[in-house]
Amino acid sequence: MTTSKIPSTALSLKQFLQRQNVLGIYRKMLRTIKHVPNETDRNYLKDWAKSEFKRNQNTTDQDAIRMMITQANKHLEELQMYLALAGNNSKNL
Repeated sequence: MTTSKIPSTALSLKQFLQRQNVLGIYRKMLRTIKHVPNETDRNYLKDWAKSEFKRNQNTTDQDAIRMMITQANKHLEELQMYLALAGNNSKNL
């Protein structure tokens, strides 16, 4: 009798790629948050991002995960846009 060396909890390729995508978004979010000039806002955003990702780490519904990825990308784009505008406005003052 042959036993598989792959653990029963191993991710499929699709799940693995999706996980890598989520982790990439998380890292980008934390790197972007480092550029927020106000320390209070920076700490709030960092805590918010960590809690949101942690709260959803056990989600298995693929549709829900895709929706959360879309929302996370939108939040990231909005934060990057805010920082770009704030950077441009502070140079003009």
